Amino acid sequence: MPSSGRAALGATIAGGVLSGLTAAPERVGRLFRRRFPTVAVTGMTGVGKTELANRLTRRTSGDGVGEVGSAVMERRTRRSRRLQGFRFLVVPGDNAATRLSALDEVFHDEPVDGIIHVVANGYATPRRVAGTSGQATASREEQLAAELEDWSITAHRIASMAVRRDRPIWLVIAVTKTDLYADELDDVVEYYSPGSGSPFGTKVDELRALAGGAKLSVDVLPVSSQGGDRTSAVSAKKAGAMVDALAVRLAQLSGHV
Repeated sequence: MPSSGRAALGATIAGGVLSGLTAAPERVGRLFRRRFPTVAVTGMTGVGKTELANRLTRRTSGDGVGEVGSAVMERRTRRSRRLQGFRFLVVPGDNAATRLSALDEVFHDEPVDGIIHVVANGYATPRRVAGTSGQATASREEQLAAELEDWSITAHRIASMAVRRDRPIWLVIAVTKTDLYADELDDVVEYYSPGSGSPFGTKVDELRALAGGAKLSVDVLPVSSQGGDRTSAVSAKKAGAMVDALAVRLAQLSGHV
C-alpha cells in the first residue's frame, strides 16, 4: 500500500478510536440512566416523602422525631442484585426559594425520568412556624387546600417538562398515611385519580391534557410508611406489601421487569 494510503487508513482508524472514546461517556451515561432512572419525590411538607424514600431504599430512619420538613434536596438510592435500581431526589416541601430551586432542578435543569407525588388525604403533619414554640395545628380542610395548591405548582412544572421531552414520562401519586383512614381507602384513592371529578382529580386531568395523554402515564397507589404497632389500623406486613407493590410498579414503568 502506498504511504499516502497507509496514512489515510491510519487517520481513519485514529479518528474512529477518538470518536469512540468521545462517545463512550455518553453511552455509559445512557446505560446508567436506564439501570438507575432518576425519580423526583414531591409533595407538601409533612406528607412523609422522606419516610417513603427511606422505605423504598431500605434505609433506616434515625431514632426520634425531628423537625417536619427539610430545607435541602435529599438523595436516596435503591440498588438490586441485578445491578438495577433508582435514584430518588426528595424535593423540599416548603414554599420557599430552596423548594422552587429544587423543582426547577428536577424538572428543567436535569429532568427526571419519573415522579412520585406524595399526598396524605389532609393528614400531613403540620409544620411549626419558624421562631414559634408548641404544637403546630392545622385543620384537615386547610391541609387539603394546601395539598391542592402544592399540586398545582408541581403539576405546572411536570407539564412543562413533558412537552419538551421526546419520550413518555410517568407519574405515581402515592397516597400515604393510610393507617389513618384504612376504612375509606378506596374512596380516597378514587379522589386522587384522573377522571374522578374531585378537585384533585380534575387537576390531574388538566395536567394530562397539557402534557398529552400519550406522553404521561398516571398511577394512584396507597402506601403506608408506618404500621405495625398496636394502635395502627395497618399491620406491618400490609404496610410492607404496599411499599413492595409501589417498588414493583416503579420497576415496571422503568422497564426493569
